Amino acid sequence: MTHTASLTRPRVSSIDILRGIVMIIMALDHVRDYFHITANTDDPLNLATTTPALYFTRWITHFCAPVFVFLSGTSIYLQSLRKTKKELGIFLLKRGLWLIIAEWTIISFAWTFNTNFTFFPFQVIWAIGISMFILGLLLLAKFSYKLILVTGILLVAGHNLLDIPEASPGFQPSFTWDLLHHGVFAVYPIGGNHFALLVYPFIAWTGVMMLGYCAGVFFTSSFTQQQRKKILLQTGGGLVLFFILLRFSNLYGDPVEWSTQKNLLYTFLSFMNVDKYPPSLLYCCATIGPALILLAFIEKTGNCFSRVMITYGRTAFFYYILHIYLIHLLAAVFFFARGHTFAEAKNVGEQFPFMYVAPGEGYGLPVVYLVWIGVVAALYPLCKWYDGYKSRHKENKWLSYL
Repeated sequence: MTHTASLTRPRVSSIDILRGIVMIIMALDHVRDYFHITANTDDPLNLATTTPALYFTRWITHFCAPVFVFLSGTSIYLQSLRKTKKELGIFLLKRGLWLIIAEWTIISFAWTFNTNFTFFPFQVIWAIGISMFILGLLLLAKFSYKLILVTGILLVAGHNLLDIPEASPGFQPSFTWDLLHHGVFAVYPIGGNHFALLVYPFIAWTGVMMLGYCAGVFFTSSFTQQQRKKILLQTGGGLVLFFILLRFSNLYGDPVEWSTQKNLLYTFLSFMNVDKYPPSLLYCCATIGPALILLAFIEKTGNCFSRVMITYGRTAFFYYILHIYLIHLLAAVFFFARGHTFAEAKNVGEQFPFMYVAPGEGYGLPVVYLVWIGVVAALYPLCKWYDGYKSRHKENKWLSYL
């Protein structure tokens, strides 16, 4: 496969549709974080305590981060058709740094409502930002398409080798190790009453973005729609088959083995319970594989649903910021409606990252789903307005950072 210079194509609607779908699903998980009664006291994937409905509510959101990071890489490749490597590299350095700063400021406050900024989260926006920064460096260093592809494969397929030393008795990760691979809500003091909260170790995510970048070549004029559909179906189907075979073997690709449970359904849930932090090889195959299959079928979609998804997909970061603020504000309203005071909220906030969220309090899944639908619907008019604003002000380069 070679990097072929192609004429600039119009914006690819199937990418925006899929991106919009995962943004909507993502909001479900974040509503669950703030509203479900066991969200902050138990793991929804814990087979000893979960229910199939709760498990599915959490598991379906596994698609969001890897698909979004992968498609971010694809969009970067499409930008390379109208920019030189130097121009694109510099842009990625600046946008990557901006996303990291936004994670530690705008988004951190949205999650916590803590004006002291006690926690500096290293979550998905951080992972996207650092991955963009690294990809920008590679482009400035004039890495070839093939070298980026090989590097991406090695990072995604090989990072689970690090699970071996981590499984050793007495293993103690350092900050650097946690930042690269191991950190799962690991907390590190960074001075005073401030802490780094490591959630998304980034090397595997960077590999996912690189692979998404390389997949961008299939969306150029070098490939017909039929050729692209065939490639996406074969690649997606191959990843799903690879996941099934490798997962069944329990040999490699995920730090937690599946096992036989009390019945066939729960055995299946164990089989599908793959590791997101960091995204294991099997996790990536189980999520990106089906996403590629879906991508193959929605390119020519043109209906009301697709138009709504395109709106969310074209305004993804804008939507991301707004949805966290809105969900947290609603959580605060419900917190006070349950009879709590601001003093109690402050006490909770000193012990727990999220203010206006009391661990052990909350609601069942019906309320979670109702709030989720309300949040997504409420944000649509704002996203529609912003999409139109961007379209009317394409000369404003600052809008490319939001």
